[in-house]
Amino acid sequence: MTDAVINEFQSIPTTAASDAMDGLNNLDPSIKPLKEDYHMVGRALTVKTSPGDNSAVLKAIHAAQPGDVLVIDAKGDTYRGVAGDFVLGMAQTLGINGFVVDGAIRDLVDCKALDFPVFCKATTIAASEKNGLGHINVPVTCGGVSVQPGDLVIGDADGVTVVPKDLENDVLSKARKKLDKDQARDEKISGNKEAIKTYLEDMISKAYKK
Repeated sequence: MTDAVINEFQSIPTTAASDAMDGLNNLDPSIKPLKEDYHMVGRALTVKTSPGDNSAVLKAIHAAQPGDVLVIDAKGDTYRGVAGDFVLGMAQTLGINGFVVDGAIRDLVDCKALDFPVFCKATTIAASEKNGLGHINVPVTCGGVSVQPGDLVIGDADGVTVVPKDLENDVLSKARKKLDKDQARDEKISGNKEAIKTYLEDMISKAYKK
């Protein structure tokens, strides 16, 4: 079930959350959305798989609560897809909020047609096998970032970032302040040539004093 913090983060873009964490919890940029208009927020249900085996993915879908995001450590393998449109469709029907895959999915056109948030490293042709390997709800590394079960996962056109559960309130506060600051800056400077020059001179001066 969607909790209050998830509702609060619905209006926070990945860039603002990233800035609030000094850019330290962003997944590798190779993990991208299938469609740029995806915006995904949810709690991580973590999946550790053996490359080429999606047994644990199926187990995670069965165990997931509505609003969860599957974060799948597929070891970066891009030869076999951890899911196709059929598996993703089941996840969508059960109320899962999205997939983040350090690996590949397949059936690209049909997956896009679902309009279900998927962030992955690649698309491929070959299906996974089912050999009963892998674990769920364990610490994983996905896209170079450590992810714990229950961490907050945010995805949009720019990529995916992870907010550790114990930092959520602090990150939310900092991200909102960043958005307010950016809006005030835009209102003051955008379209104003003199204000732009003054801003650039100030930023350059600060940079070269370091």
